[in-house]
This record gives sequence, C-alpha cells and structure tokens, in this order.
Amino acid sequence: MTEPLLRVENLKVHFPVMRGVVIKRQVGTVHAVDGVSFDLARGETLGLVGESGCGKSTTGLAVLRMQDATAGRIEFEGQDITHHDKARMRPIRRRLQMVYQDPYGSLNPRMKVRDIVGEPLVVHGLADDRQAYNERIAQLMRTVGLLPDMADRYPHEFSGGQRQRIGIARALALEPSLIICDEPVSALDVSIQAQVVNVLQELQERLGLAYLFIAHDLAVVRHLSHRVAVMYLGRIVEMGQTEKVITNPQHPYTRALIDSVPEINPTVKRPTADLLGRFIEEERTPFGCRFYPRCTKHVDRCSQEEPELTLVSEGHEAACFRIG
Repeated sequence: MTEPLLRVENLKVHFPVMRGVVIKRQVGTVHAVDGVSFDLARGETLGLVGESGCGKSTTGLAVLRMQDATAGRIEFEGQDITHHDKARMRPIRRRLQMVYQDPYGSLNPRMKVRDIVGEPLVVHGLADDRQAYNERIAQLMRTVGLLPDMADRYPHEFSGGQRQRIGIARALALEPSLIICDEPVSALDVSIQAQVVNVLQELQERLGLAYLFIAHDLAVVRHLSHRVAVMYLGRIVEMGQTEKVITNPQHPYTRALIDSVPEINPTVKRPTADLLGRFIEEERTPFGCRFYPRCTKHVDRCSQEEPELTLVSEGHEAACFRIG
C-alpha cells in the first residue's frame, strides 16, 4: 500500500469567544474543525464540500500551517508537520501551495505579473540567474494558457479568469506536489469556471499534482474530484468515491446538498430532503449528532450520541445511525 501524500488525523481547530471591553474573558468556544480525518494520495483530487461556515477553509489553512491546530495530526510526505514553526515549514512550503478564492484580492495590484508569479522564486532564493528567472516566468505563463509577454502587465489589466490563472502559475512556481484550492472558481462566471477547471485537470495529468479542492458547488466537484468529503459543523459526515456519494447519498445532509442543485430538466422527478429550519449558533448541540436539529428523520439516539463514519460500501462511508 502506497503511503499517502497527505494524512490528516482527528484535526481540531477551536477558537475562543471573548467578551468584555477592559477585562476580556472567554465565554465560549467555536469548534470550527472538530475531529476531521482523511488521506490524500499523490495525483488525487479530494473535494471538500459543505455550506459556508462548516470549516472547509479552516481545514485547508490548518493543513498549510497558516492556522494552528488545537489538536490532531497532519502528515505531509511522511513527515509530521502539525507543530512546525515558520523556519521548519519554509522548505516544506515549496511542495505545498495554495490557490485562493478571490482572484481580485489575492494579487498585489502594485506588482507586475512577472513579479507576482516570480515572488516564490525570490523568497526561496531561486532567482539568482535573471535569464533563467525570466525563462521560468515565461514557461509558467504558457503552462496556464497565458502569453509570456502578458507578464509585464498589472493585475487590473486582466479578466477574472486570467487572474486566477496567474494565481495558479504562482502556485506552480516551486513545483509543488499538493495544491490546496480554496473555492478557486466560485467568484467567476460559469463559462470561465469551466476553463479554469480544465486548466487544473490538464496540470494534474501532466504534472501529477494532488488537489484538496474546497468548494460548495457539487457540479464542479463531481467533474474534478476522485473522492468527495462532505462537511457539516466541523465534522465530515460522508466521504467516498465521488460518483458513489453523488448518486447514492446516505447522509440526510448530503441529500439536501444534492437536492439544492437546480435541475436542468424540470420534468425529472427526484426525492427531496426537507430540513427543519436553518442552522443558527444557538442550535449547536453539545451532544449527539450535529445535524440532529435540522433532520426530519432523526431518532432518539441522535440527540444522545455522535455517529462515527460507518462503511456503506467499498470506498463509501457516512456518519448516520439510520445506515444499515
């Protein structure tokens, strides 16, 4: 069995809730990520989906060590990086990069694209030879479908899709093995989304990249991901091969997510997943299933115990007491 590129075990990221003006005191804790575990193989894409506030982006930031973990373990390329400081993370960051959600805010408007894409090379001391530096920038621009002479322009001279390609080129500069994509197409028009997704797929096939693809759009995730993990309130409630999860969802929250996707053919009838109202902070239950306050099919056990991921079929798990 091949060692996974990334292994996350029981990851927790908690934030204290403080009150007071002069004397602050902790009055609560936000469990942004609360016991997340998954593996990611080389060349694989794992889609991490769920509604806003479920902990997807926090999970990605914790993997990058841009957010400290409260508990758990993060292994990257066989090395435990959970408690690495900035100095120890520096060489590892060459293999671990990120593409951000906002193609407008993630690029410095005062820098030319040449300097934006080449900044990782400068930071890691790989830009001593100016000719080799310019050749590398030109190569990266061509790799993401942009002309090399565009590198002398500023970000405001590009469209949203082109800016995101620039962000991808910057992430590729240090030849990473894993790229965390934090909703990289959610701010783009649908037609442009398809172009960016195609670029990511082509790069994966050519370079053997692995992606942790964070998104809320199931259509994009289905097209790009080999496996999908569904998050709700800091926990993974269903995980497995993408087609198995999409075509045979077992958790009621997964069914609700799938049901929220508009149907192109209005004559096609499909089962609906009704929810009891919507989540608010006061509904966060300290015990039992986190989806219990919104589930129409809950049983008494749901309010007393928290379900663990249970094998549904090969390559498919879900955390629900009604399975089986």
